Amino acid sequence: MSDRDYSPLSSACVRALSDKLYDKRKAAALEIEKMVKDFSAVDNQEQISRLIHVLEEFAMSHNPHTRKGGLIGLAAVAIGLGTRGIGPYIQDLVNPILACFTDSNPNVRYYATESLYNVVRVSRGTVLSQFNDIFIILVRLATDADQNVKNGSEMLDRIMKDIVTESASFDLVAFIPVLREKLYVNNHWAQTLVVSWVLVLHTVPDVDTLLFLSEILDGLFFILEAPKPEVKKMCEAVVGEFLVSIKKAPEKVKFADMINILIAHAQSSDQLVQMIALTWISEFVKLSRRVMLPHTSGILTATIPCLAFDDPTYANHQSKMLCQTGCSTVYAQAVICSDASSVSVLMLKNLPYKETRALAEDVSSELMELITVEDDRDGPEGSADSSNDQNSASPCNDFCSEGLDLKSVMEVLRKQLRNTPVPCKTAVLRWVYHLHNKIPNKELFHVLLRTLSDPSDEVVLLVIQVLAQIASTTNQHPAAAIQVVDGEERNNVDEYFTRFLQNLLHLFATERNLLEDRGPFIIRQLCVMLSAEDIYQTLAELLQKEENLTFASEMVQTLSSILLTSKELFSLRIQLKDLSTPESCDLFVNLYRSWSHNSVATLTLCLLTQNYSHAASLVHALHTHGKVEERPLASSMDFDELLTHFCTTQEKHRKYKHQKIRQRLQSSIDPSARHQS
Repeated sequence: MSDRDYSPLSSACVRALSDKLYDKRKAAALEIEKMVKDFSAVDNQEQISRLIHVLEEFAMSHNPHTRKGGLIGLAAVAIGLGTRGIGPYIQDLVNPILACFTDSNPNVRYYATESLYNVVRVSRGTVLSQFNDIFIILVRLATDADQNVKNGSEMLDRIMKDIVTESASFDLVAFIPVLREKLYVNNHWAQTLVVSWVLVLHTVPDVDTLLFLSEILDGLFFILEAPKPEVKKMCEAVVGEFLVSIKKAPEKVKFADMINILIAHAQSSDQLVQMIALTWISEFVKLSRRVMLPHTSGILTATIPCLAFDDPTYANHQSKMLCQTGCSTVYAQAVICSDASSVSVLMLKNLPYKETRALAEDVSSELMELITVEDDRDGPEGSADSSNDQNSASPCNDFCSEGLDLKSVMEVLRKQLRNTPVPCKTAVLRWVYHLHNKIPNKELFHVLLRTLSDPSDEVVLLVIQVLAQIASTTNQHPAAAIQVVDGEERNNVDEYFTRFLQNLLHLFATERNLLEDRGPFIIRQLCVMLSAEDIYQTLAELLQKEENLTFASEMVQTLSSILLTSKELFSLRIQLKDLSTPESCDLFVNLYRSWSHNSVATLTLCLLTQNYSHAASLVHALHTHGKVEERPLASSMDFDELLTHFCTTQEKHRKYKHQKIRQRLQSSIDPSARHQS
């Protein structure tokens, strides 16, 4: 540039600004400051703009000393303009300074922080129009390798926070996208800076961050997973502050917009993140009530696995993982209280599995309480119509336009029944039981049948209990479930009961291993929980129509063995033995028809019911037609075993009756014996 191009700067001032000595550049800056004050006094905006343009060229120079001179000159212009006069020029002053923060020379970056600090100090609230760009630079400077630059950036950060705190015109809407992006930086220094800004904004009375919490919540949980304990602790405090504010003003919160974020982080491998997310979910369910119902499936996806945290199998797996990763200590649950000052982090030596499980149980119980008979109404895709949700929900802006999505809930429960620890399966079955109690018109037992093959007796027993409860439900409009041969309808067996047994037979037919391994246990337990007579009556009628004769024979053999040997069916055996009522006679006839699928079972049924003459006729008929010789060895062995067991059982019953008679006779003679008996 020529001397004319540097106008209004003098040649001496230009040389001083480019000098390598700081004192000479400082003297030139003082000359510029006086010059600007003179221009401002006469309102010579053209000369001021020209001066700023010249200094911008200096700041963009290839010579580092010239760049430093340009930076100190821009700061001098700001000082000369003063707080009242800087407004029209703020963008022209800030932009060239910001460009210098990418300079590879740390001294230039340091002078840039000093220059920007002076511009901000003079402009105060006026600089907020450039806040987003300045914030991006602050995050960048937090990761700077030069300590002097970092020290300068900390001073700049403090004054920017002071300005935002005292200003009533901060544009939070424009800042949120920038803040959301910077929450995902991986540098712990940058994370500390960003979290500190979130805390500052949350404490500013005129800035309502709750309205935009859904925009930054995921980023905050991302920082909670940071490896640095100091960052985790700081971020946890901020998250705790937000939860306190939510409890105080739930009407401002968009619960539905944030619940999926919490569900995702409730499945985190970081124990602290998981516990805080579960805590938030619990509070959301309490505060928003039925607004959470459409998200039940997602919440269950996150909470049900946590119920296995005290399971030995899970604990052993986690111990191995900790040994592999070398982890010795972790953060425990944040103790979030109604008083923000009580928010703290506890350091524990072991993973707080019990606390996590307790939180998950609380969430599950709170969700269960939200499901009412209103959810039993038909809706699209298994959802319930929830036109009355507005009355049951908390006073918040979210309106629960949907109810419980039963289809998605059952899909989640079905998945949680596969290859999961026993506590998880137990929780699933409790959920199914609860759903059936509240929405009995929805079919739920299909998902349970497949669980009968679970290796855990505890799970299978609970499945049977739930199935028994569902099967015993009285339908409002019971259908004639099955027809007996003479055409009479059995009204005492409702539709649920019959369809359940139909599905159970189909399951046994398709999974023969289940019939062999679990069949007797399942049927015995069902006979305890339901009417053994109804079960055998219905199964007999269904087996009469079974087209797979091989399966029918195996099923009859199983039922016959249970009938003859199980203590759970003792009263039914006595009923068949005596045949003293029309019902018992009808049962015998029905059993006889289906028992005909298996010759051994037919014979033992006749022996049980004391139809000895007919039993003899059957033996003669089987021998005459040569079927005994053709019968496989296993079947013959079964027959011998069943006959022996039958005779033993009969003998035990005879001795038991004789013993009771002797006790009664003795008690009638000896009062002391009556007391002992």
